[in-house]
Amino acid sequence: MTLHGSVRSGASFMFQTTKSIFCEVGAVKHTGRLLLEEMGVSAKGGSVVVVSDKGITDRRLEIPCFDDLAKHGYDVVLYDEVKADPPESVVHEAVELARSVDAKCIIGFGGGSSMDVAKLVAFLAHPSAKQGLSDIYGVGQAAGSRLPLVQIPTTAGTGSEVTPISIVTTGENEKKGVVSPLLLPDLALLDGELTVSLPADVTAATGVDAMVHAIEAYTSRKKKNALSDMFAREALRLLGSN
Repeated sequence: MTLHGSVRSGASFMFQTTKSIFCEVGAVKHTGRLLLEEMGVSAKGGSVVVVSDKGITDRRLEIPCFDDLAKHGYDVVLYDEVKADPPESVVHEAVELARSVDAKCIIGFGGGSSMDVAKLVAFLAHPSAKQGLSDIYGVGQAAGSRLPLVQIPTTAGTGSEVTPISIVTTGENEKKGVVSPLLLPDLALLDGELTVSLPADVTAATGVDAMVHAIEAYTSRKKKNALSDMFAREALRLLGSN
């Protein structure tokens, strides 16, 4: 979604986010159907690669998206080696796996790190990709196409499923970002059931994360606008009452 408009006399802004957002308790149970009917991803030839982490896949029997993908005929390949603050090596490894199985769609399933890696895999593993990870660091450096991308967050904190940003750890402590509209997913599935089994400390931490994002958005000098202000205020209202 891209909206153009005026914040005040003489000011304008562009607001970009995920093309489609499906919010429903149990939404993840429709993953396969949505890939087929809404996104037009064929179940013939190639694989759907799910990018996640061990903390999630240890509970794989509780993740119904695998069942629905299989029900609709998709061959699913799992990459679950994502770590918090993912290093470049994780991105390279996931991209190689996606290429080796002729990935036709990428699904990020988990917290912000898994979704950040999924964004990069969708771009770098596209058959026509000519850029490497080091070529796309910065703002607007990525060029070309990406594979269809779905994001399924399991926490309520990062918001990575609706942003065009991916953060990677490069070396001991340094981090670099990739910022590009190409990283915005085609579809975000928001399923509240996925957050219920989170440990209490993770739930609290992701709540604080969401609050900080809302404050940052509202107090930004360069990028704030009428829509971001509206979302930030509502986020803080909901967080404050819960």
